[in-house]
Amino acid sequence: MSDSDDRGPDPLAPEQRERLMAEGRPKLGLPIAPDALPAKRRLPLLEPREKDARYRPIYAVWEITLACDLACRHCGSRAGRDRPDELSTEECLDLVDQMADLGVKEVSLIGGEAYLRDDWVDILRRIRSHGMMALLTTGGRGLDPERCRAAAEAGLQSASVSIDGREATHDRLRGVKGSHASAMQAFDNLRAAGVKVSANTQINRLSMPEMPWILEDIIAAGVHSWQIQLTVAMGRAADEPDVLLQPYDLLELFPMLGDLKKRCDEAGVRVWPGNNIGYFGPYESVLRGTMPRGHMASCGAGRATLGIEADGAIKGCPSLPTEAWTGGNIRDASLRDIWERAEPLRYTRDRTVEDLWGYCRTCYYADVCRAGCTWTSFVLFGRAGNNPYCHHRALERQREGKREVVRKVSDAPGLPFDHGQFEVVIEDDPDAAAAE
Repeated sequence: MSDSDDRGPDPLAPEQRERLMAEGRPKLGLPIAPDALPAKRRLPLLEPREKDARYRPIYAVWEITLACDLACRHCGSRAGRDRPDELSTEECLDLVDQMADLGVKEVSLIGGEAYLRDDWVDILRRIRSHGMMALLTTGGRGLDPERCRAAAEAGLQSASVSIDGREATHDRLRGVKGSHASAMQAFDNLRAAGVKVSANTQINRLSMPEMPWILEDIIAAGVHSWQIQLTVAMGRAADEPDVLLQPYDLLELFPMLGDLKKRCDEAGVRVWPGNNIGYFGPYESVLRGTMPRGHMASCGAGRATLGIEADGAIKGCPSLPTEAWTGGNIRDASLRDIWERAEPLRYTRDRTVEDLWGYCRTCYYADVCRAGCTWTSFVLFGRAGNNPYCHHRALERQREGKREVVRKVSDAPGLPFDHGQFEVVIEDDPDAAAAE
């Protein structure tokens, strides 16, 4: 797509965009890649319940190392250094066996960067030996032809490369000059090795207007699918709140996503909306019409998904903060026991409308949606159950002549998977006032 082609809607004025693009990393006195704390160990497990044995994790996302060769400014885990107590090869292979026994069908390796572990292809090979799908999510900086061939020989079936804008925007967000070029080269290297490719994109105020260009680039790269999600206020992303979308930005985002979905259909690219792309507005059936219900359901963390950290910590979702949402450690208990008996993993199995608060508690869709993505709401407020990043909610506010603004109240401390504290302020919609 050329510079003369239409951009998507831009939530930033030109001078704001220029400032944010040129702005250096926040001066918070924090290391770019902090040392992770030791794993939480010997956590209590509850008594077994028949109810929990009925749930099984179909999809597991596994951070096999926190080491990374990028320094993304929107990285929720503040990846860079490996954890002090990451699992050994033998422990990893045993964990794969336990995942297969528990019924996992698909395992996506992430980091940091998964390929920075010397044994990553051994882990891939073990996953495939059980017939589970083996996937990779990557920034692609170090995916040279040799690594791609080794991964293909081990059984890697598909790799999702992160593309977050055109070259300048991507490199600014990813924190390393040249990262866009290496990511695009990774597509070629993977396909040459016989690995299918997909892409994933974080949507924020810098990347949003470049979404049409991103799509054309990844179509040219031969992707079979495109996962999109909103950048969430966790980790380094919480340090730069001006880059995050505001809830009212969804009013322009969703019509654009509807148009991009049509282009994806034309090109044979499947769109995978992340769990925080929501909810229940007029584009719900456009974006999620192929889902079993034809629309969004409540958060699947701990019901159909499993998150694993490199030190053996088990969570219901890989994105949830470590401190509050770790259910146990694989070094202390079996995966099955943690899955069925850990209180943090039971959260979405047990929650009801009564656990919601704020606008979400009163919403027409409350019992179906249950505030959508647990991760998004928890890292904003330190409490799940009220999610302002909702298209339906933004439309309802607009009808009232109002809009919601998310404002940071306190900074994140600077640890992996940390978050600050935010508040929602309701203000008059200036567009509505101008129209009167």
